[in-house]
Amino acid sequence: MLKGKQSWIFQNRPVILSTGVSGGPFEAKGNLARDFDILHDDLWMGEDSYEKAHRVLMEEAAKTAMQKGSVEKDDVQFFIAGDLINQITPSSLAARTIQLPYFGVFGACSTSMEGLALSAFIINYGGAKKIITGASSHNSAVEKQFRYPTEYGGQKPPTAQWTVTGGGAALVGENTGQKDMPAAVSATIGKVIDMGLSDPFNMGGAMAPAAADTISAHFRDMEIDPSYYDLIVTGDLGKIGRETVLELLQNDGLNIDENRFADCGLLIYKDDQPVQSGGSGAGCSASVLYGHLLNRMKQGELKRILVVATGALLSPLTFQQKESIPCIAHAVAIEMTQ
Repeated sequence: MLKGKQSWIFQNRPVILSTGVSGGPFEAKGNLARDFDILHDDLWMGEDSYEKAHRVLMEEAAKTAMQKGSVEKDDVQFFIAGDLINQITPSSLAARTIQLPYFGVFGACSTSMEGLALSAFIINYGGAKKIITGASSHNSAVEKQFRYPTEYGGQKPPTAQWTVTGGGAALVGENTGQKDMPAAVSATIGKVIDMGLSDPFNMGGAMAPAAADTISAHFRDMEIDPSYYDLIVTGDLGKIGRETVLELLQNDGLNIDENRFADCGLLIYKDDQPVQSGGSGAGCSASVLYGHLLNRMKQGELKRILVVATGALLSPLTFQQKESIPCIAHAVAIEMTQ
């Protein structure tokens, strides 16, 4: 059901039945290592290119979600996934392996919530009984495409962020009265916001206005207060973006308790890891949500969360043509069933 101008309410409350999360060696040293199902000890992951390793992350996450959900491929109707690499080829190659009807989606680092929102919408209206959705990123593959090959050892400014090597997937299904399960209850679809920033080493600053716009739209459409949620978490704004979005929201009349406002890019790594402003990448919010945050919900620490994944919709071509960076954010509200 449409609520307000850009939000959906899912009356049937599709549930996240199971998840799978795969990561790399750097993530194995981070804060959330215990929340990953699979951790690799090298970036190659047994492949001969980083892009092929990227594919492995998505395959593993999707297969793990199905295994933990005790379902076979024939029980699942669709696979919805995306990433940051040219024409989302890692996700498409994973779909070749998984062999499910496939929607390839691109929202840059907002892809995780774009996929979850679409999955919940389809299931809510009877278009499927079960869907696998997810997103992934690989540090070396993404850095090579958008900035410089990591072998160059180029210096990065303090505003730069570290692309997460990770893949997260969820098995989303019909709500048949299950208790103590995370359910997608609503979503707010963001608009493209471009404030004229063009620095690819300051993604957090570029994406913050889009995050603020979607968060404001969510509370306006849903007619609720920020205190309704135990936690509001953004995808990968990092230190710069988090500070900026809090200021923008305050200017818009939304005073959010800083203790209830987190960022996946700040949660995933330790303070002594050299990530400058924090983590980023399409796999950042996917791995943190489908691992750490849902684990906290299942343990009873959180009952209601709003996940706002942010994405910078640039490409190497648009950067070379000196375009500014258009950005977007999609939000999904998740609550535990009673």
